[in-house]
Amino acid sequence: MLTQAENERLTRVGPGTPMGELMRRYWHPIAAASQLNENPTKAVRLLGEDLVLYKDRSGNLGLIGDRCLHRKVNLLYGIPEQQGLRCPYHGWLYNHEGRCLEQPYEEAEDPGSNFKEKVRTKAYRVQELSGLIFAYLGPEPAPLIPEWDLLAFKNVYRDIGVSVIPCNWLQIMENSVDPVHAEWLHGVFANYVHERQGHPERIKPIPTHKKVGFDVFEHGIIKRRILEGEDEEGVNWRVGHPLVFPNFLKVGGFQYRTPIDDTSTLHIWYTTYAPAAGETVAPDAPIPFYEVPYPAPDERGNPSWDNLDYAAGQDLVMWATQGDIAQRWTETLGRSDKGVILFRRLLQENLAKVERGEDPMNVFRDPEKAKNIHLPHESGGTQRGVRLGPGNIVGMAEGRAGGGATGKYSPILKTTNASSVSVATKLPK
Repeated sequence: MLTQAENERLTRVGPGTPMGELMRRYWHPIAAASQLNENPTKAVRLLGEDLVLYKDRSGNLGLIGDRCLHRKVNLLYGIPEQQGLRCPYHGWLYNHEGRCLEQPYEEAEDPGSNFKEKVRTKAYRVQELSGLIFAYLGPEPAPLIPEWDLLAFKNVYRDIGVSVIPCNWLQIMENSVDPVHAEWLHGVFANYVHERQGHPERIKPIPTHKKVGFDVFEHGIIKRRILEGEDEEGVNWRVGHPLVFPNFLKVGGFQYRTPIDDTSTLHIWYTTYAPAAGETVAPDAPIPFYEVPYPAPDERGNPSWDNLDYAAGQDLVMWATQGDIAQRWTETLGRSDKGVILFRRLLQENLAKVERGEDPMNVFRDPEKAKNIHLPHESGGTQRGVRLGPGNIVGMAEGRAGGGATGKYSPILKTTNASSVSVATKLPK
């Protein structure tokens, strides 16, 4: 259990807060690159700051303050130019560094004026990697974007799903080191959902947890478990899968939890799929984007059962119903919460590093160390897909509950023969 003051320290992410300072040491995914295909501007709120992401007519990305410094109109309606974004109200032009390049009327009336050179809006680094757009809001020099294994894969299909969840990022991340919830939420509760939906054929036996364990490794925490019928030689215990510090999980695909502000989180599912044998995926193949709806109660306040028949929907509700910021000083922790306690300790250790002027965990500055970083997973890193079936809790959650976000909403699985693709876990050669 945390004190109320400790809870504030670990959850608040705005400028100048301890956790805000830690989070600003990392590159955060803020959008799928394909989201800018239809409209070249996108409103972004990240770590409590309101911004506009844009792509100019040269294809360059920018991330700047969302208000023109002239009369404060929203640059979401800005006009992309060959270089930068132009305010639609009076034509002031800003580039990706936040510098004002043009002020049409002022320059026409006083050609020698240097007024525009005195105008500079907020601007942050932004970069695309493997279909995701990442932003960095921290101090210079900026670290490198780590190329985690799924981002480095070649010859795979990819898709990107997003959902905005009305709660703090930390309670979502704590779910990543809570193995026992899968047995109950994605097992017992999933069976109840199928019962409510009138699908008794989907109700299946549920393996129980016999043991859970957690180990800190160089990139975060490895989560392990032994299910009924397994032992320590099984991959669920011997290998496990990782929480990657500070805010994503590898389980099949990646699940990023990007803090929008203190009480809302952008959840991103990044999934790769191996093609059928002999099939080649073009390096520039489109990476589709899809939205995962938050399964809010209906107009009468009853559960929305139609959106609770898949693992991600079940998770979203559990995270949000803990409150906009969970009151951890009132909780009652048990033996199954060892991973949660360990993660909180890891956060506190890395907060202290930042306060001492040190780089926290997973800040990369060596280009070689930032390339193709392998993350361990139950599949062993050699199979073509996540092992499904009652002996694997990942399989139970993904297979029983509709494939997580991927199975229910993935455009890849809707447009491709499902038997020809699987979650890609093999490192590229």
